[in-house]
Amino acid sequence: MKQTAQPVSEQIPEQINARRWQAVVDRDRALDGAFVFGVSSTGIFCRPSCPAKRPRHQNVSFFDDALAAEQAGYRACLRCRPKAVDGNPQSALVRAMCRYIEQHTVDQHIEDRLTLRLLSKEFRRSSFHLQRTFKSVLGVSPKAYMDAVRLRQVKQNLQAGHSVTTALYAAGYGSSSRLYERTASQLGMTPEKYRRGAVAAVVRYTIASSPLGRMLIAATDKGICAIQFADSDQQLQQGLMREFPFATRRRDDAAMAEWRVSLTNLMEGREANPSLPLDIRATAFQRRVWEALQKIPRGETRSYSAVAKKIGMPKATRAVARACATNPVAVAIPCHRVVRQDGELGGYRWGVERKEQLLAMEQEP
Repeated sequence: MKQTAQPVSEQIPEQINARRWQAVVDRDRALDGAFVFGVSSTGIFCRPSCPAKRPRHQNVSFFDDALAAEQAGYRACLRCRPKAVDGNPQSALVRAMCRYIEQHTVDQHIEDRLTLRLLSKEFRRSSFHLQRTFKSVLGVSPKAYMDAVRLRQVKQNLQAGHSVTTALYAAGYGSSSRLYERTASQLGMTPEKYRRGAVAAVVRYTIASSPLGRMLIAATDKGICAIQFADSDQQLQQGLMREFPFATRRRDDAAMAEWRVSLTNLMEGREANPSLPLDIRATAFQRRVWEALQKIPRGETRSYSAVAKKIGMPKATRAVARACATNPVAVAIPCHRVVRQDGELGGYRWGVERKEQLLAMEQEP
């Protein structure tokens, strides 16, 4: 199906897409009106709480509203009738705030003035109310959303081949020092190195069959940087290209054979703790969550809230869920062992069916 508009899912930070996907998995009525999702395999768009069978994650695109979905070529679901959803006031407020932030964040003249206080004045709400409402709907603070919007703009400009100086001013940074201090850790490298697409580092990869379907393993000279699953080799190669757009991607089945065997053995329970060196970028919080996940014994699960308590942040349940959703190395960091408090599986980046299959395999003697 030909789409004429860019899906919102390609325009907003990954962590917010993860929040929206979790809402679809949970059929969260609280977010009806906050967004709709289109399913490429059916050409239909729905509200988050649609009772129909859940689609595959890879077939889903998110849109701010019904109009955007229709402009992209989707038609409204006759079962959940998403165009009839008025939406709750909180969702409408947050949607308006997002649009305002996206329109003004990259304006270098107001970089230091686009604050919670300014948003409070613009939307005639208290700062406390805006902060709480925004975070309850999207799972991140307005400040985190601003940073993500600016970082996305930097990445787009660098990927387009613009100089670091051009990219930083176009994204609203007032000085090169600010660009480097705020983005180097998030990019996992200096902006100049990102602009060159990590050309100096060759990304080797292999694609092979696994108990969960087609599997891609990619690695730098420091270790494994990606483990992905999909239904086809083409989907896997496209995902790798999006993650490392300008890197030298080199297929090397022979060199990666040992790691492929180790991962397969791990999934099938023939090898408990394979030596898998990882080369992954992570925030301090993500690293704490991922380390906690690696300590969950095979055959056992933990709830998102239990993981949050384990790392000493009992109120960070949603943030733990986002950390699981952004895990780049499936199985090696066993995010599939984290489930909802009520025992339901919850979401999984590579499809709930694969999560269910993994857990079933781990229960086998």
